[in-house]
Amino acid sequence: MVLRYGAGVQHEGTALDAGAAASTERERRDAAVEHAFATADDGLRAAYDAHGGLVYRFCARSLGPHAAQDVTQEVFLIAWRKRSTFDPTRGSLAGWLLGIARFRVLGALRDRGAATAPASDRLTPPEAMLPDAVDALADRLLVADVLRALPDRAATAITLSFLQGLSHQEVADRMEVPLGTVKSDIRRGLERLQRALGDVHV
Repeated sequence: MVLRYGAGVQHEGTALDAGAAASTERERRDAAVEHAFATADDGLRAAYDAHGGLVYRFCARSLGPHAAQDVTQEVFLIAWRKRSTFDPTRGSLAGWLLGIARFRVLGALRDRGAATAPASDRLTPPEAMLPDAVDALADRLLVADVLRALPDRAATAITLSFLQGLSHQEVADRMEVPLGTVKSDIRRGLERLQRALGDVHV
């Protein structure tokens, strides 16, 4: 099976919904994809359809669109061969796939640097910074993916609290919702984020 993800192919996002039903539906879909990936003959296709866009965007931002096509395909084929090692209790399938992609991207960048750099430069490549930059990109893409999947209210509460530094009470006042609702929305959203990020750096 040849998997290609390139320019002009759009990954379908999950429509945001003001209620918790959207988040619950996304969780059900994610669980179904993870189950299919672990048990079904068409599990590779299910995983690619659900997460191919995310993996491709990560690879394209790190390597460019042409190389990203090949690396995205490698990531899914490696994941399919190693699917027995995926543990949903340790993190999401998206996070696990980005963990594989991270190693493939770092390897491709090292290979690219070794092939193009003069011999004297190869002795001191700037790789100390490289893994951190790749990790940060993977984290940003996963966080954005999870925030898009959350109901509007929960995504707004997390953004106000963690990106703008507001207290829970300030978030409640700004959103004009009860404090308990804000705390519940933030807690559930953080649980989703923690699960999504679980396997990226393992």
